[in-house]
Amino acid sequence: MSLNAYSYASLLQLKHTYPRGWKFNHSNCDLVLAADENNETEILTIIGQALTLDILFNVQQSLANCLTIDRFQFHSLSERFGECVVKADVKIINSIQLADTLSDIASNHRVDMVIQRQQPSLQQPGLLVMDMDSTVIQIECIDEIAKLAGVGEKVSAVTEQAMRGELDFKASLIARVECLKGVEEAKLETIKNSIPLMPGLTTLVDTLKAKGWKIVLASGGFTYYADYLQQRLGFDAVKANVLASENAQLNGKVTGEIVDAQAKAFAVTDFAEQWQIPPAQTVAMGDGANDLLMMKAAALGVAFHAKPIVEQQADAAIRFGGLQTLLYFFSA
Repeated sequence: MSLNAYSYASLLQLKHTYPRGWKFNHSNCDLVLAADENNETEILTIIGQALTLDILFNVQQSLANCLTIDRFQFHSLSERFGECVVKADVKIINSIQLADTLSDIASNHRVDMVIQRQQPSLQQPGLLVMDMDSTVIQIECIDEIAKLAGVGEKVSAVTEQAMRGELDFKASLIARVECLKGVEEAKLETIKNSIPLMPGLTTLVDTLKAKGWKIVLASGGFTYYADYLQQRLGFDAVKANVLASENAQLNGKVTGEIVDAQAKAFAVTDFAEQWQIPPAQTVAMGDGANDLLMMKAAALGVAFHAKPIVEQQADAAIRFGGLQTLLYFFSA
């Protein structure tokens, strides 16, 4: 049975089965670790489709050498979007082992976990800058166009290397776009009409927009698709590459400045300044190595279903949930 399915009475019946060191707080149904009453400075958030008491006990025991947990309590947004979410104040005692331990626990139980010292406020205006391909949408547009040109496998292999950080992004983009020469512009429409949005995208966008947040697409992909998504979903701005064409066919070149990792990072700082958003209220999210600089430029950098190098360097990682999972990393 999931944690959110336990009633107050059920928890009372289970109180004698808690592992040593735990106690039950009758006033608010919190599970409390009795041994540590210190003031904590870090926040642990755990998100899962079916969190159980056993999973939480296992998390506490698995992390015992890395941190102490004060108490688990429900996140204010728990169950609103179909997940059970709990948070806890923690004190880190061994940061060296922590990242690997968190990753192992998350994988073993298929839950998303993050530890934060500070959280952006959901109630204050902020800025979210997101990558497009494989983050906002479930495809890499350049790979789909390459299929139309008959070079799909060749281009997708280069895309994968670039996203892992094994190739210079700008050089790899120029080489891949050259392979698209001759594709009819009209065929790009077939891709646009069937773009699969990432699960949780509309929930994330609608929630943030309702709270006064600005949302920007900063993409190494193309304006043809980014502009369409802006119109469809109401993004506040777009930075992406422009595919050049002649006689209604792609000519294998990009027009203007290429949107690379540095351009994405500038998007965070420039738009925050333009809209007078405090640095602490900036968030960047992506999946590839090309997103690392913008993630570092933001107060909170989030890896979304990302390559290993990105997960390792991000402030937080969403491994299993949809894009709405980001909302749990904010203070409500």
